[in-house]
Amino acid sequence: MLREAPELSLWLLRSPSPDSAAAARLAVRELDDAEVRRAALFVRPADRVQYLSAHIALRRILAATTGCPPESLRLGREPGPLLSPRTSRPVLRHPPVPVHFSLSHSHGLILIGTAASAVGVDVQRTPTIEAVRVVGPALHPAEWRELLALPEPWRPAAFAQLWTRKEAYLKGLGTGLVRRPAMDYLGLGTDADAPPGPPGWIVRDVLVGPHHAAAAALAVAVEPRITLRTLPVACLYDGDAGLPLSAAPLLALRRRGSWTLRWSLLERDPPG
Repeated sequence: MLREAPELSLWLLRSPSPDSAAAARLAVRELDDAEVRRAALFVRPADRVQYLSAHIALRRILAATTGCPPESLRLGREPGPLLSPRTSRPVLRHPPVPVHFSLSHSHGLILIGTAASAVGVDVQRTPTIEAVRVVGPALHPAEWRELLALPEPWRPAAFAQLWTRKEAYLKGLGTGLVRRPAMDYLGLGTDADAPPGPPGWIVRDVLVGPHHAAAAALAVAVEPRITLRTLPVACLYDGDAGLPLSAAPLLALRRRGSWTLRWSLLERDPPG
């Protein structure tokens, strides 16, 4: 009997400008006290609005998955495999259906992933070549050799994509960067001595535009069906004026290794 492919749902969102009308309409009331306190700690208004947008989006996505109101969801953390407070992973307390999630944001771009098994996502802005020179030697030796084999102008984009694969996997694993980046190989297999990737995980690049890289990792043994939707900021408005989550259009679909893309949809957030 053919088994249905596991599902990975990805949601992409651009954070509104902090001085925009959209930022003023965010449904902050749906967040819990801990999230509100954390948001208040950000010094830069753009970082604060990005955090608020990400967590409102996460709650509304989880609400759509579970059928529970977003403000009623209890988020918490559970220890990762290293049993350290620094490696605790975010979880939904007492979910009515199996759901795992992961969230990442970088310089205005937010990525959220949900699945029935452990999941990790990461998004990063492309670094400078100097940052690659500094951080690169901390990678797995085969990963670093693969980067050095590329022309130098190509290395920042390749490094960003590699690093997001690594962070997505480590988030899904529940260790974060407490686990040394050199311990796991997440390269493309172009080095002659490259080992296999992490067993029991599918790690895939997610195409999110020219200035960022992103990836997702899922604890499954077979290729998942991945859907990527862009979430208009109006889906995060308070009250009845906002768009329902069902208005989020499909941006990309991946099955059996190929992407079908509709990138123009990423720029369709309503003004304000």
